[in-house]
Amino acid sequence: MQRIVTIQDISCVGKCSLTVALPIISAMGVETAIIPTAVLSTHTMFQNYTFHDLTDEIQPIAQHWKQEKLDFAAIYTGYLGSKRQIELISDFFDQFKTEENLIFVDPVMADNGRLYPLFDLDFAHQMARLCAKADIIVPNLTEACFLTGTEYREDYDEAYIEALLNKLAALGTQRAVVLTGVAFQPGKTGVVGLDIQIGERIAYVHDRIPVSYHGTGDIFSSTTVGALALGKSLQEALEIAADYTVSCIRETMEHDQQKKYGVNFELMLPQLIHRLGH
Repeated sequence: MQRIVTIQDISCVGKCSLTVALPIISAMGVETAIIPTAVLSTHTMFQNYTFHDLTDEIQPIAQHWKQEKLDFAAIYTGYLGSKRQIELISDFFDQFKTEENLIFVDPVMADNGRLYPLFDLDFAHQMARLCAKADIIVPNLTEACFLTGTEYREDYDEAYIEALLNKLAALGTQRAVVLTGVAFQPGKTGVVGLDIQIGERIAYVHDRIPVSYHGTGDIFSSTTVGALALGKSLQEALEIAADYTVSCIRETMEHDQQKKYGVNFELMLPQLIHRLGH
């Protein structure tokens, strides 16, 4: 069985970060190790949530794993809460990267043209350096702009996206850069990427559902990593992840109006497992 490790925070209630990564990747048939970077009572869409920082645990966990001679088919990072955490994860990459394994970075830090409140431009520069050590990165449009120093535009064309992909590739990412939430037609959205090794475009378009839920990006990234660990091509993994995320959103829209918890990904896991051929 393949083993991956995912490094991000965990919310005790609310479907995002490790709370979705661990069950989804495990259900896909991939052993999932975790390093929680913080524990929250709920995700941040709730008010008055508690927060406990676990930055000081990252290095001791890594040291113990080295003593145990553990290795990982993939290392997957999501939300990282500080520049210190980025530094520690960069060191983790150095310790556990091999010629065979995959480093997958979802540089969660911004959306809708703005950085999240706790972050600044220096954080974005640090994240860009982490992306340089990755094999695959999956920023949204806003994150890509902050990573590359590009002016954010909501009204864009293919030339703008092409230039942005090339700038992302220039960060040093080894295998592929993928932009999420991009489309060139009304009512559509999807992913557009660049396979750096062969210089070819990657794309997958699907219907845009006019609703927003917390944690859907985490579901997409987690499913992509799981599919890659199972030997799917990047194109296949992105299609599987996008379709699964959309099915989770549709199910939640139809049967659950409490948007702040996230989507009902659990109910759609049988569909995902069936698609994988398990």
